[in-house]
Amino acid sequence: MDSPAADEEEPQTVVDDGDIPDGDGDGEGDVEGTTAPLPVYEASKEALTFIESLCTADFSGLLFTDSLVTVSDAGKELGEFSVTMEEAYKDGEECFLIHANSHGSIDHVPCGTSITAYVSKTLQTIEQHHHEYVKVENHPLDRKTFITQQDDNYIVNRIITQGEDIQRLTLTYTKQQMKGFITEGANLLLQRLLIHKEMPANFEFISFDAFCQICKAVYKPLDEREQSVGDDIVTVYGIERTLESTMDLPATWQSYYLSDSHLVLRVQVGSPVNMRLIKLPAKPLQEDLPEKPSFPKQPLNWEEDMEMYSKFLQRKEALKDDHMTYMRHHPELRALLADFLQFLMIRKPGDVLGFASDYFSSFSPNHSSVRPYTNLDEFRKDQIQVHLDQK
Repeated sequence: MDSPAADEEEPQTVVDDGDIPDGDGDGEGDVEGTTAPLPVYEASKEALTFIESLCTADFSGLLFTDSLVTVSDAGKELGEFSVTMEEAYKDGEECFLIHANSHGSIDHVPCGTSITAYVSKTLQTIEQHHHEYVKVENHPLDRKTFITQQDDNYIVNRIITQGEDIQRLTLTYTKQQMKGFITEGANLLLQRLLIHKEMPANFEFISFDAFCQICKAVYKPLDEREQSVGDDIVTVYGIERTLESTMDLPATWQSYYLSDSHLVLRVQVGSPVNMRLIKLPAKPLQEDLPEKPSFPKQPLNWEEDMEMYSKFLQRKEALKDDHMTYMRHHPELRALLADFLQFLMIRKPGDVLGFASDYFSSFSPNHSSVRPYTNLDEFRKDQIQVHLDQK
């Protein structure tokens, strides 16, 4: 079955412990420890520039679920394939959670693969779990690969179980070595992006081959074509991805998308099966939102409203009682206001506010021009004397 993760694997250069299997599963012929130096691959300048140009708006409309079926060349349904993308947080970083599943049965042999990846907005893989299995009777194969970031390194752990044989591989890469590294989870998101953004020429990243070795990942656009989906004929846009492994033949996948980045067809070149969409996804409803209702301001005739007028009278009486109570408890207030009005009428100042300010500030201990008055009688005597002197 065409694995959704088969066109990607994990990073490695320094082998800490483990081996690279020869594929026979008997442990013989497996290469333990470090092998001969492998070619050093780098992502192209155009690919790195593309990643650096990405912004949050570029991911708008790309977070949805694709559901396809796996079919044989004869058209027989063999399984299902799905990809889900959503916003998430990982270790406090805003990112995307990508989950891909492919499960089915070929010649009555259950097989499948699943990927769970946290990918940043610069397409860096923060963490990825990749699980593949083939349940052959008496000799099942199970392969798990884990990629995590630790400090300035990528750590890759791989566990391969074939029958009773278990092999483990641990690889460590620096982030500098992995610049432009695209895992399968990141690849799924990248291809959706490429439907909306023009693919540059010489578009090359680095990835993993089937043996978890770093290899070159080359992307090329395919000519648009017509594709049948159920009873509909739609225009699709293709992307080809080739992994150029040094340990095996190149592996090529061709994927076709609708203009809105929904996956329609996925084919591994040379494989007898493919993954295809059998029903077009429902288009988001473009509902015409009703105009926001307007409510013209209505005059408030509260005096004619018995309930509101009753509340007004109750509040009025409550405030009146409260004010009268305060004045009974502070008789000096009535005397102070009476004196102020009396002197106001005697002086008849043109600037009432200025006169009031001078009048009341004379009772403040912070008044610097003269000593403050301690009581009304003292203030009255002083003001009477000032009035007589002016005459």
